[in-house]
Amino acid sequence: MVPETSVQSEIARGSEASIINLVNSLVEHAQTARASDIHIDPHANCVKVRIRVDGVLLDSYTLPKELHAPVVSRIKVMARLRTDEHQAAQDGRFRAEIAGNPVDIRISIIPTYYGENAVLRLLSDKSAQFTLESIGFSKPDQEKIMRAARRPHGMILSTGPTGSGKTTTLYTLIKMLNSIDTSIVTIEDPIEYAIEGIEQIQVNPGRGLTFADGLRSILRQDPNIIMVGEIRDTETASIAVNTALTGHLLLSTLHTNDAATTLPRLLDMKIEPFLVASTVNIAIAQRLVRKICPDCKHAREFSDAERASLSETLPEKLIVGIKRVYEGKGCEECGNTGYRGRTVIGEVLVVDDEIREVMLRKGSASEIKQIAVKNGMTTMVEDGIRKSIAGDTTLQEVLRVTHE
Repeated sequence: MVPETSVQSEIARGSEASIINLVNSLVEHAQTARASDIHIDPHANCVKVRIRVDGVLLDSYTLPKELHAPVVSRIKVMARLRTDEHQAAQDGRFRAEIAGNPVDIRISIIPTYYGENAVLRLLSDKSAQFTLESIGFSKPDQEKIMRAARRPHGMILSTGPTGSGKTTTLYTLIKMLNSIDTSIVTIEDPIEYAIEGIEQIQVNPGRGLTFADGLRSILRQDPNIIMVGEIRDTETASIAVNTALTGHLLLSTLHTNDAATTLPRLLDMKIEPFLVASTVNIAIAQRLVRKICPDCKHAREFSDAERASLSETLPEKLIVGIKRVYEGKGCEECGNTGYRGRTVIGEVLVVDDEIREVMLRKGSASEIKQIAVKNGMTTMVEDGIRKSIAGDTTLQEVLRVTHE
């Protein structure tokens, strides 16, 4: 947390310079705390500042109500937004330098009952160091993903709710595939990270540049690989499938709960079953779980009471191998949470001949999942249990994010 005395001294000065320093302190504090977002929430008599660390919102501190307008105004100036507009949503971004490291910050401001709410997302380019292994995918799943990525055409779909790391997975793949003899074009909303050697297009519906229209234009740019930030509607889905069918490798995201639901979801978007069966190479479903802090991690025996309780939630075959569990006691390094950093738990569904047959007769997601598991797919929950047994995360975290 930013030292309270520092914040109070800036408030006491009440000058433009102190507001600048206060906003800079907010960003610096968030970066130091490994936060992904800063929430500035106006209330009736104060302003609450919260930060999201490892996917969980934490209270930071409270500002006087009179500082709300100048703080939001300063953020607007930095992001080159309209300072005289208070009744419409605005989006922007700016770059800050913290401890010598550049950090891109995306801004979202919306009007609420007690004033404008501001959310700042910190986009330090950590994806540059990511690999499929460091993200958290198991070796068998890495091999499945890379086999699909090496194919010259077809679709790789990453699925999951907002904040599950889908875009990071696609960026990691894009960087691995980026080479001098390959043309890669992306269309995104928004562009999270700038990647050298790749053409990136920002969606702009106000100017008529939607995912669907942008995808049509991209096809005239002679690309080998295309990344579409998200398949949101029938039109985009239709163009994406036809793009994959005509000799392009296409990567995109969908909002589904698991890998098996991805294929019926495309049918819901009015895509013909034979097109889905012909184009989708793999579907990757994932969640992010917090990793146990290595500085305060300790092991203990898995009690009979815990086993009995867990057996009501999970199949017996998943918990039979649990002998001991790992937890974080909480220390200064992790802010007394017991967790530090996050890792993926996921499942990778390879579309093989059996699954194609099910798709052609419009089979259910549960039938697709049964075949995929029979043919070697590790489910997301099973992957999470394995990581908890290995001491990477806790059983509570796995259950929290999978809602099992």
